[in-house]
Amino acid sequence: MDKFIQYLKDVRSEMAKVSWPQRNEVTGATILVVVLSILFSVFVYACDKVLLFIVGLFLNKGM
Repeated sequence: MDKFIQYLKDVRSEMAKVSWPQRNEVTGATILVVVLSILFSVFVYACDKVLLFIVGLFLNKGM
């Protein structure tokens, strides 16, 4: 049990050394991640539609 108590003390000591980001940094990073995720999703959707159209052209010509 003493090792566990020492572990908790060490964790608390190390957590005091952590440099936590400011609220505006976290907000900015979150907004960036959301915007980039949306842009990437739109890009993948557009690529899917273009490829679907191209494959459709090939399949319709073959018949």
